[in-house]
Amino acid sequence: MTLFEKIIAREIPAQIIAEGNDWLAFHDISPQAPVHVLVIPKKAIPRLGEAAPEDVQLLGTLLLAVQEVARKLGLAETGFRVVINHGRDGGETVPHLHIHILGGRPLSWPPG
Repeated sequence: MTLFEKIIAREIPAQIIAEGNDWLAFHDISPQAPVHVLVIPKKAIPRLGEAAPEDVQLLGTLLLAVQEVARKLGLAETGFRVVINHGRDGGETVPHLHIHILGGRPLSWPPG
């Protein structure tokens, strides 16, 4: 089981802020911005590049969850960044698809 699967199963505590039937949102334990939240599918998909055609609805649901969570956190008005890491060079550290929501301050471009 990945770290995120253990969080979904409530075997590891997390600061959960929102949840849907197919997803969970919680604060990142190593925030890179004043607001840094992860939105993860409850289905174990290792990374975006391994999502299957049958995951199309779930992927859309995740993006709508990002929208919902960003509104809940007060980021919708000022803006936020959405990041999905893929593989070692992309910065992926947990092999479970997850979407980062970063905000609460101006974010520069390009990212690190």
